[in-house]
This record gives sequence, structure tokens and C-alpha cells, in this order.
Amino acid sequence: MDRLNGSPHLMIVSDLDHTMVDHHDQENLSLLRFNALWEASYRHNSLLVFSTGRSPTLYKQLRKEKPMLTPDITIMSVGTEITYGESMVPDDGWEQFLNHKWDRNIVREETSKFPQLTLQSETEQRPHKVSFYIQKDKAQEVIKVLSERLEKRGLDVKIIYSGGMDLDVLPQGAGKGQALAYLLKKFTSEGKAPTNTLVCGDSGNDAELFSIPDVYGVMVSNAQEELLQWHAQNAKGNPNIIHATERCAAGIIQAIGHFKLGPSIPPRDVADFSECKQENANPGHEVVKFYLFYERWRRAEVDNSQQYMQNMKAFCYAAGILVHPSGVERSLHDCIDAMTKIYGDKQGKQFRVWVDRVSSAQIGSDAWMVKFDKWELSDEGRHCCLTTLLLNTKAREGGCVWVHLHQTWLAGSGPKDQTTWLF
Repeated sequence: MDRLNGSPHLMIVSDLDHTMVDHHDQENLSLLRFNALWEASYRHNSLLVFSTGRSPTLYKQLRKEKPMLTPDITIMSVGTEITYGESMVPDDGWEQFLNHKWDRNIVREETSKFPQLTLQSETEQRPHKVSFYIQKDKAQEVIKVLSERLEKRGLDVKIIYSGGMDLDVLPQGAGKGQALAYLLKKFTSEGKAPTNTLVCGDSGNDAELFSIPDVYGVMVSNAQEELLQWHAQNAKGNPNIIHATERCAAGIIQAIGHFKLGPSIPPRDVADFSECKQENANPGHEVVKFYLFYERWRRAEVDNSQQYMQNMKAFCYAAGILVHPSGVERSLHDCIDAMTKIYGDKQGKQFRVWVDRVSSAQIGSDAWMVKFDKWELSDEGRHCCLTTLLLNTKAREGGCVWVHLHQTWLAGSGPKDQTTWLF
């Protein structure tokens, strides 16, 4: 990973469905709380890894449905595929490693002899993964017999049963845990081993993650019986693995606090941002606070106070400019005046704002260049701007001043009515 110069302070490795993503949380609040915490306090010095049973196709579909951050690393298809960055560059070394004693054609031939197995959709069949559905009461017997038959054919495979219905046949060297072990070994060889690693899961295919030495682990409160049973049998006495009392992403936040891995109060949980300060403030923290206030103003979740607008202007350089994604230039102070007129225009409506991929570089003794994706979710859909911000860190005591803001639409992501897009 070239994004960080040294060792990550924290590496979070999280399952997605029912762990990072709560499909019962229609407002996605726990996920948005995690997003704000990560971008404000961790993105600049830590790594986010998503480890999912989903194929690339279903993973990309989930990203369109939920306000998920962009991870640094994505482990997909139950640990058989590792990719890096937003462009998802595959790890060729991992693919070569998985070819040992693996023949997909033989797996398909032998599994076709089991009428209890129902092949999953074509998108879920991957080079090193063959996936089925099976009824819970048939699973153990099929796993036993199938393992014996594949071994006789000269293969060395791993069969993972999870979610009470999913059965995956993988190379023996594959799996979420093995993929994580591979990454940790790779980072260590480069002198970039994470200072702390937190693994997060809810189902049977996450169990391997908790078996990796020297990691912290959290089973979210809604963890399935199969994972809780594994924990009872294999790791009950391990103080570094906890069963959270909070669901999904909220449980991950809880674990960060429990293990004292760093800040654990999401900015979304702070009512008064004047109290939301960090010992080592970073530009990401300033950006998150700004856009959370912007969201609350339009949702009428803060008072309609002229003092707030004066405070907002104090955050902006008097001659500061915003280049709107349409190309129109406006004074930052004029934009804040425009905010005054739309107080509460999203009250009672769907409206959320979050930032992703915040990165910053110091370009002078008191100047920072900050880049990030700014997202809005409303009744009109999801819209995103690629944003570049120039900050001055000495122009205002106790905080940063916004000097210049430039935005361009992410391809295909601009709203029909661009007049409601202010920042």
C-alpha cells in the first residue's frame, strides 16, 4: 500500500452484510456514524479492508445501494480475490498461490452428483470459488462426503458453510482468514505491519478472521449462531475477542472504544461541534464537521441562528472562492448567505451528506490541499462531487479557514437541478 508512508495505526478488516452494513437500518445511521469517525480520525493514517463473501458483481451492487466508504483493500468471494484501491487492482501473487491442488472442473463434476446442492447465480461462481445453496439439515453430511470425494481426486479444498444456507468450495489456502494472513505477511515484509488490527464479523465464514494471531476481534451483537458456537468452542477465553452489545457498524465503533484503539466518538454523535475537538486535529476532521453541520442545517436539526452563519463565515476566507461543479464561481461568503435561505428545506425528507477518500497534503507552512468525494443522498437520488479544498491552518485560532473550494461532478453523478448543490 503506497498511500501510507509508514505502518498503519489501525487496520480494520470487516465483513459487509450484517456486519458493516445493517440491512435492517433503513436510514443507514450506524454506517454513516462509522463513515464520519473513519474519515475524521483514521483515514489519514490507517487502512480500511472490506472482507466479503460477495463476488465483485454483488459487491459493486451493494456500493450503489448503501453509503459505503471506499476501502483501501477489498477481499471478495470468501477470501479468494484480493484487490487494491478504488480501481480494484488484483493481487496476482494471491491468485497464483490459490492454484495449488485446485481444479475447478473437477469440483463442478463432483458437486453435480449431489442433488442437495443448488448452484448459486453465475455471478457468484469465481475462478477459485464454486458456490451453492443447501438446506441446513443436509449441510454437514454433504460436506463430509464431498470432502472425501474431492480428496480422492487429488484436490486440497476447503468447504465453508455460512448464513444457514450458503456452501462455498474453495482452495485449501483460501478463505477470509488466509487472505488476511497473506496481507499481514506482505505488510510485515515491507516493514509496514499495522500497529493494531481489528477484525469484525457476524457469520461462519468470518470465523477464520478471529483465528489470526494478535488481532482484536468483534462479533457484532446480531452475530449468527454458527459464529457464536465457533467462539464458544475455540476462543471463549480470549480477551481480545468480544461480542458487542451494538449491531453492525455500531458494534465496530464500540470495539474501537473497548480496545482503546483510538478515537471512538463519531462526529455524528456530537451535538455541539465546538466541543468536537481532537488533540491532533487533521483536515479530515474539519471537513467532516463542516458537512455534518451543513446536513443538520438543511434538515433543521440545529437552531436557525444567525450566530451559526457568522461562525460559518469565520471558517471561510473573506475573499474565498467556490467553483461550483457547473463551472460557476461564487464567493464562499455568498454561499453561506444562500444557506440562510434554505434552512430546513430537507426537514422530514431523506437527506444525508458524507465524505469519502479524504486525503491531505501540506503544501506550505500553514497551507493544506485536501481532496475528497462529497456525497449527498436525497429523494432525488445519490450525487457526488470530486472536491479539492485549500485550507489555511493559521488564519483562525483553534481551527482551519477554507480558502478555495473546487468541485466537479463524478461521471454520471450530477443532479438534474444543480441549484440546490451549495457546497
